Amino acid sequence: MTSPIDTRNTDFSRSKTDQASPTKIRVTSTFYPMVDYDSKEWLRYILSFQKGDTARKLAPVLLAVAVYCGGVAYVVIEFVHPGPDSDLKNIAIMHSLLGFVISTLLVFRTNTAYDRWWEGRKAWCSLTNNSRNLALKLAHILGPDDVDSRVYFRSMIPNYAFALKNHLRGDFDATDLTACPGFDPASLKPTEHVPNQVAMRLFSKMDELYQAGTFRPEHLLVLNGEFSSFTEICGICERIHSTPIPYSYSSFLKKFVAIYCLTLPLGYVLLLHYWVIPVVVIVFYVLASLELIAEEIEDPFGTDANDLPTERMADGIRKAVGELL
Repeated sequence: MTSPIDTRNTDFSRSKTDQASPTKIRVTSTFYPMVDYDSKEWLRYILSFQKGDTARKLAPVLLAVAVYCGGVAYVVIEFVHPGPDSDLKNIAIMHSLLGFVISTLLVFRTNTAYDRWWEGRKAWCSLTNNSRNLALKLAHILGPDDVDSRVYFRSMIPNYAFALKNHLRGDFDATDLTACPGFDPASLKPTEHVPNQVAMRLFSKMDELYQAGTFRPEHLLVLNGEFSSFTEICGICERIHSTPIPYSYSSFLKKFVAIYCLTLPLGYVLLLHYWVIPVVVIVFYVLASLELIAEEIEDPFGTDANDLPTERMADGIRKAVGELL
């Protein structure tokens, strides 16, 4: 799979004066939410807590679990004084039986969420490659003197990527879009499907060039594959974005993890005494982290630390198309 051009911390949008020159690109700083890291640096990431780290997000809950376990241990040890044959020990048998079940469910949940994340990544990779291919073909079909058409496609092809990025986030930002002769971002209707509006402008321009004789019928056949893929990719991303994990499954898994962890101190307090507090906190951290990670990556088009860097990929499309056209 071809990765998009890394244009980290750059915004290759063009100003009105830049549009007259195909080689002049305005660069400004851009914020990307995705965390970049080196997976081989174990010690650094064990000791650090990034924004997307589950330990930071779960810290208040972990503290509450520790307080709860401390309360249970204090009551049982100091007041109940259960004997060695107490039925509380039998609760640990339930945890042994259900441990495999809960781990299997969480692995399935995480794998399903990662499949959605990876499918979204493949869709954006296809958008990157097809944008490049479309620009490459247009660069040879359009004559060097057809400056207006080159400027139009140089602006509108990346505009589709930015429109799709904002559409998947439920947002509309006209400043992401590049104006050009024949297109004003302010003319778009934010309440309607913005990527479709941009695609319609692209198709209208192609039809205009066909009617003017610039495009021949065989040119439209050559360009149709890449152009049609834009809408298909949009549909794939919308399916991922609008189809969450079924509510009953997600709700059951959360209740299962909660009941499992809340009953752990009752089953192991006689064996571990006050050491049951850190043990239960660690178990809850592991189980809850798996569910939290799955929740975050199942819709990979937002601005969370583990979401796809769609801003960076859209910038990569803008840079590549600008170089070709």
